[in-house]
Amino acid sequence: MTTSTTSVSTAGSSMIQNVHHNGYISLSTRKSFPSVWMRSGTSKGLFIHQKVLPVSTKLWEPILLSAMGSVGANARQIDGVGGSTSTTSKVAVIAKSQRPGIDVDYTFIQVAPDQAKVDMTGNCGNIASGVGPFALDEGIVRANSGQSEIDVRIFNTNTGQTIVETIQISPDGRFREDGDYSIPGVQGTSSPIKVAFLNPGGSMTGRMFPSGAPKDTLTVYSPSVGTFSVRVSLVDAANPFVLVDASSMSAKDYLPWMDPNYTEFLSVVEDIRRTGAVRFGLAADLKTAGQVRGTPKIAFLSPVAQDDMDADIQVLAFTMGKVHSSLQLTGAVCIGAAMSIHGTVAWDISGKKELNRWPKHGISVEGQEISAPLPMSIRHPAGVINAETRLGLDLEGQIHVDNVAVFRTARRLFEGNVFYRG
Repeated sequence: MTTSTTSVSTAGSSMIQNVHHNGYISLSTRKSFPSVWMRSGTSKGLFIHQKVLPVSTKLWEPILLSAMGSVGANARQIDGVGGSTSTTSKVAVIAKSQRPGIDVDYTFIQVAPDQAKVDMTGNCGNIASGVGPFALDEGIVRANSGQSEIDVRIFNTNTGQTIVETIQISPDGRFREDGDYSIPGVQGTSSPIKVAFLNPGGSMTGRMFPSGAPKDTLTVYSPSVGTFSVRVSLVDAANPFVLVDASSMSAKDYLPWMDPNYTEFLSVVEDIRRTGAVRFGLAADLKTAGQVRGTPKIAFLSPVAQDDMDADIQVLAFTMGKVHSSLQLTGAVCIGAAMSIHGTVAWDISGKKELNRWPKHGISVEGQEISAPLPMSIRHPAGVINAETRLGLDLEGQIHVDNVAVFRTARRLFEGNVFYRG
């Protein structure tokens, strides 16, 4: 038996013609789009020009599910480029912005590795940190001759918020990757990327504290352990987070608390998250809350050891029903904001380290910086991340979170065409 194959390129696809010995000819179409695979912060994902996708975002889902390999219940994503975890199954869709004062529009898509489902309800700060470098290297923004640093203003379409990224420029006008800055969870060093979230409060709900209070007590029903209460702050900054005071979980009643390898613990965490979603106003009931795993997110907060001189608070975060290996960048932004506001569980817990602490947040009045922020250090399973928070004061004396800045690194890993079934 003899078979010959010829390939004919077409726009966005290639035609493969198979000619068999009996003269039978079969035609199949490979569909593809150009993309870049980037390590962005502690995540990895596909970075795509919006112009190569259909105009309607409703048509993106089957394309991205196929490209990433999320077409069934198998979380390995073996038939796609996804990395089989929530932190390596992400997509950034990027376009030159037509909005005044904005350089780039950025849409984030979380692709579930274990089911045919995408989530576009929130932002990913780690993936966001690669948007500026991508935009510069792809010519969406351009540096002036001799410029060594540039601010890229990014509009996140998921949350309607603005991010300003300060990135380093190489002599040839491209993103300079090399440098001596390191982040926990990533080997080696690179140039620092300053990611500043402007006015991060109310990213999805319109308010920093959608429940109306900086601290709440949630009454949670869990099929596993029954009904219990837990102390939380429901904070919507960069992304909505249920910030749980871990000490309010009763260890004597539920011994396996805080053991990420214990299945029942993970199911109870999800019960808390769903209850928080309803209190946030993001879901009408617990069943509806369970249909969107990406938002709100949830993290457990604890005091650091007294001899820990490198951190102010400790966090165990979760993503898509599993323990996060480090911490979402938006989590650092949200916790950094909460640590600056009196009455939140983050404020209370970080204050246990030193009773007479000096506030680390900066302050501005009508946009004019009066004092610069000091880093607030958050310990997570992979190390420590710093957040710099600046509070704003208007002429009427009202205080809001003006911005929260964190630092990341990014690296382009490969570029080319990604194929999908359509």
